[in-house]
Amino acid sequence: MKKQKRIVEGIEAETSSGNIFADLGLPNAEKLKIKSALVIEITRAVRKRGLTQEEASRRMGIPQPKVSALLRGDFTGLSERKLMDCLNRLGYDIEIKVKPTTEPVGHLTLAIA
Repeated sequence: MKKQKRIVEGIEAETSSGNIFADLGLPNAEKLKIKSALVIEITRAVRKRGLTQEEASRRMGIPQPKVSALLRGDFTGLSERKLMDCLNRLGYDIEIKVKPTTEPVGHLTLAIA
């Protein structure tokens, strides 16, 4: 997608691609977007359930310092699979849908219900 530039209140602005990681030119931008969405949902689940970091740690099967980092948005060293496992352990079902695309290369997307 070609970025469009425009002037907003005297400041040049670019239209986002919809993926901040891609806009920043980071490698594996689609994976980072998926992982960040999973982390946001984990954070919501922990808060909704009123879990302490220690309780969340036991429930998700990861060390408390990793929970602390996760709740601050640092998901370094955690795979998409491990993040999905954490959500499962917090009482979430995860459904993976695979379908053909008309484009030469498919895309990863995450829909939160």
